[in-house]
Amino acid sequence: MRAFEDDLGRVVYLPGPPQRIVSLCPSVTETLFVLGAGPRVVGRTRYCVHPADDVSDVPVVGGTQDVDLEAVLRLRPELVIATREENRRETVDALAAAVPVYVVDVRSYEQALTMIQSLGALTGQVGQAAALVADISGRFSRLARSEGYTAAYLVWLDPCMVAGSGTYIHTLLERCGISNVCAHLPGRYPCVSLSELRRLSPRLLLLPSEPFPFSAQHEAALSLRFPDAIVTSVDGEMFGWYGARMRQAADYLREWLVTLGGQVPA
Repeated sequence: MRAFEDDLGRVVYLPGPPQRIVSLCPSVTETLFVLGAGPRVVGRTRYCVHPADDVSDVPVVGGTQDVDLEAVLRLRPELVIATREENRRETVDALAAAVPVYVVDVRSYEQALTMIQSLGALTGQVGQAAALVADISGRFSRLARSEGYTAAYLVWLDPCMVAGSGTYIHTLLERCGISNVCAHLPGRYPCVSLSELRRLSPRLLLLPSEPFPFSAQHEAALSLRFPDAIVTSVDGEMFGWYGARMRQAADYLREWLVTLGGQVPA
């Protein structure tokens, strides 16, 4: 029996690499498949959509916030992997009464790499995890910084919510050399009014494709409200999905920064 301490300090005991895994986090689900543990994933949320060809036949157990507990238990999992940010505490507690539940809590780029290593240890895919971490680290090491920009990264519109400090998104902006004007606000995803946000004078107003589906219409409307800012759409998966997606994210950010270089910071 091996003991694993999760990101909440809870100890999970496993007799060996689990053969039946339910993942309640999209980033985790994708990473498990990339590590080679995908055939052992027997349950996922409706938001676990990558890798598309592989997850299509995996049963869905609800969303991240409305997990069907009975559906999870019917799959007879040997391990459930949840996330503090996306899953409810009561869901974790209820499942933990019947099956080992490992909770991840990723708040930074560095913690995202640690999570990959943890998944490798949990599933017996240690070598694959080390290779993935090395690949991601190498790609990010070639990421050029775009000094001089300030930014606000919106995660929701009504109410208006932004990415604050203590978030994976915030650390990606830092690695790009971009200063998050909302970092001083209380909470990880603080609510702000558009008027307050305008007073913070972000040079960049970033509108991701998820979790809120910002559209071209939103971009046009916010451009009128923020005439001194560059209002631009970005791929939410590249900024918000940690784990295996960080390989594509590094390449995406490198190209994005090149495009950004055509703009002159205020």
